[in-house]
Amino acid sequence: MNADRIEDYIERVYGYAINHTFSKEEADELSQEILFTAIRELPQLKDDTRFEPWLWGIANNVTKSFRRYMGKQRAMYSYDTLENLSCEDEYGDENEEIYDSLRTKIAMLSEMYRSIIILYYYDGLSTKQISEKLDIPEGTVTWRLSEARKKLKRECTEMNETALKPVKLMIRINGDGNYKDPISPFPYVYINDALSQNILYYCYEAPKTVEELAKLCGVPTYYIEDCLENLIKREAMSEVSKGKYRTDFIIYSEKAREYDEKAKGVFEPVVDGFVSSLKELADSAENLGIYTAEKPKEELIYLYGIMAMEHLSEKYNPVKWVERSVRYDGCRWSYHAHLMNDNQYTIRGLGREESSNLGSRGNYKHISYHFGGFSYREMMFDNEINICEDILLGREIEDKDSAAAAIAKGFISRKDNDKLFVTVPAFTKEQKKRFDLLTDQAFYSSIDGYTDAVRKYVSGYKKLFPEHLKDDVTRACYYMFLTLYATHICDIAKERGMLISPPDGSICDVLIQHK
Repeated sequence: MNADRIEDYIERVYGYAINHTFSKEEADELSQEILFTAIRELPQLKDDTRFEPWLWGIANNVTKSFRRYMGKQRAMYSYDTLENLSCEDEYGDENEEIYDSLRTKIAMLSEMYRSIIILYYYDGLSTKQISEKLDIPEGTVTWRLSEARKKLKRECTEMNETALKPVKLMIRINGDGNYKDPISPFPYVYINDALSQNILYYCYEAPKTVEELAKLCGVPTYYIEDCLENLIKREAMSEVSKGKYRTDFIIYSEKAREYDEKAKGVFEPVVDGFVSSLKELADSAENLGIYTAEKPKEELIYLYGIMAMEHLSEKYNPVKWVERSVRYDGCRWSYHAHLMNDNQYTIRGLGREESSNLGSRGNYKHISYHFGGFSYREMMFDNEINICEDILLGREIEDKDSAAAAIAKGFISRKDNDKLFVTVPAFTKEQKKRFDLLTDQAFYSSIDGYTDAVRKYVSGYKKLFPEHLKDDVTRACYYMFLTLYATHICDIAKERGMLISPPDGSICDVLIQHK
């Protein structure tokens, strides 16, 4: 085989490495090791069709060895390039503690000041020589040197308290794109290391300088600078003024949770009418002949409700949609993050994932919802949707591998007679059209009250977020039309005994025919 083929996987391997390491530096090293091993072992691969599983098998094996090695090395953290500066040699080991402290202080300076200090004090260059070397005026060198001295004098050697309490974010995206981990990683994989998460958090409410971030994160500035370069490349951050950086997406925090609890009351007056409309819709839907996957009506009613909200949103949503811009990879999406507290979200919400086989040979889409006691289930790949479509239409199954994958993920199962059974409710195109008409009829008297409650909720919600994220906040509020049904309406209805909680392990997803 031609080793040039590996070039097509460099970005994917790097994404895989970021997802399996603790920093960008480790990801660089791991991805290089994976690619080197793949090139070395390539002559042993005889079957071209097995290239991808072979490559990811190598990645998995290399990663195991790498993580064992790094586990030992991480405990031996040092400040790399500032570890052995020549001017310290003549003073002996007795002052090593002082120089450790000094190196730490210098490492926390931004590159602009750090380079001047090293060139002047450690390399012994004059201000004129530094001016020539860096191609800047000598007066600028003198000023930066003075400022660097002041900074070193007032900086404390002890690590900032925040560095001992790093935050943890769960970063995801909303929008469109053809991503399949680990083959084609989701964009957030590239910014998901621990240092990136903390930089993003500290730059969220107000812009920060490199030096401020170094103190907050407890690492030298050259690590911050390197990380910032990647975050800007991945369009997660921007430089808003000279030397100040800002996070460019929403981070949901405790503040949003507190508002959510206080504003819940606006839905209390509308719940009775809303649930009556929902039950009327569920009764009418029984006559449509929908494939229910043998799920009970008490469970299906939640699905009918979220589908009804998606339809009604087109006409009644008080927030108008703002289109996402095209990102660096050519797709339209945006980041968002949740601040994690003991590995839990700080706020509740609605998860929604959609995929389809429309680009394949089929005409179905799969939508998976996660809210209110329903378990998470990942979206289907197009080949798995093909299998479900074949079963629903009574076709013979030819792709046995895809069928096995769909069974393993729970999308289909085998009955006692060995017959394959789709576990996901499904609508034909005509059934979905009639369902939408029934939705309009059932919610005619209750939708205005719900819309007014949503309008009141989002008017205060918008004020929780930084002004520069106006478009992202508008999109988040647009989704509130669905989310507030999935959280407040359903929760209040269950508290009042109007709806029954779904059994443990229940899934809320659906297949919808398009053509």
